Amino acid sequence: MADKAFETLVVHAGKEFAVPTPGGRPVTVPIDMSVGYAQQSMKALDDVFATGEGYVYVRYGTPTVAAFEHAVAALEAAPEAVAYGSGMAALTGAILGAGAKQGSTVVCARDVYGATIALLRDVLGTMGVEMVLVDITDHKVVAEALAAPAACTLVCETVSNPLLVVADVPALAEIAHQQGATLIVDSTFATPYLYRPYLDGVDYVVHSATKYISGHGDVMAGVIACNSARATDLRNRQKSLGANLGPMEAWLALRGIRTLALRMKQQCASAARVAAWLDADPRVAHVNYPGLAHHAQHELTARLFAGKGFGAMISFDLRNAGRAEVFALMEALQLIAPVTTLGDVYSLMLYPAMASHRGLPAEQRKAIGIGDGLVRLSVGIEAPEDIIADLDQALDSAQGAK
Repeated sequence: MADKAFETLVVHAGKEFAVPTPGGRPVTVPIDMSVGYAQQSMKALDDVFATGEGYVYVRYGTPTVAAFEHAVAALEAAPEAVAYGSGMAALTGAILGAGAKQGSTVVCARDVYGATIALLRDVLGTMGVEMVLVDITDHKVVAEALAAPAACTLVCETVSNPLLVVADVPALAEIAHQQGATLIVDSTFATPYLYRPYLDGVDYVVHSATKYISGHGDVMAGVIACNSARATDLRNRQKSLGANLGPMEAWLALRGIRTLALRMKQQCASAARVAAWLDADPRVAHVNYPGLAHHAQHELTARLFAGKGFGAMISFDLRNAGRAEVFALMEALQLIAPVTTLGDVYSLMLYPAMASHRGLPAEQRKAIGIGDGLVRLSVGIEAPEDIIADLDQALDSAQGAK
């Protein structure tokens, strides 16, 4: 399947797990809900424990989860993938797999998802892991931070949440490896439809599969694409941590993958229209969207994403607005849902200062560009003219709140 187009891969990847039954071969991968698996002999059972090939217990792997993992690995052009119960569980697994431990340092982009900073600060920080935040676009600063003896890994996002800063992933991979560190990239916003970071040297490609990969707002999942040695290490850790993805969730995520290319194509096209409209609206102070010519990484994004689009995420600042005006905007929405997630078929809006970056002090939020008037928009598959109409009337309500 490796020689097939991406649009073909999403439809067929992982289907080898739809094994024949006495009555015929199923078209879709079945949901295998068994907790335990019997073997033909104790020797066979011992071999499964020893090699990891086969199934013995749900925490060690199941056929449905394996099908999802194989599909993601194919989409990312990586040797393997390891599934988790959430995107944050996957990110935690990647950071631990990269060598984070007492006395080590994790270098992290300063404008990543707020929960990522909270994980490093409030969880791993209490275990002796130091966090160093950097401007991911300043490669000299990144290299200097990674040159510290204790630095083990660099963490960033392909497209940052919520400011839509695009990382020069190939350059960052080279910098990290020159310093003897690994590179972890959260590529949730980009998806493998737009970009495959593994091919540019990334060691751990992380996705919150809750978002675009599953795509329908009905499953929580995470996944890491990486090489086989790292996958084995992640699976061994997972057996102890128990951060596994369940078979039902794996099946839902796999079903979502089948339409990933279609959804992303529509969402990227619609987002480009919505962003252009917002950019021309006097009620909006600034729009963050890589597809706009004035975006700082517009040319980089076009190169990395190879003309497939610029993503379906937008963030924008309301002009002369704060919490009250943002609340008025979001309460006036009729089509777009004010919901704390993204990547669904529905258009969704979030207020970062209240939700995704609530855990950051206001001064830190403002320092990286997340002001009180910033909102994040996840463009869905609705007709773009309807999304624009809803934004238009809601922006009027925000103006009236001043």
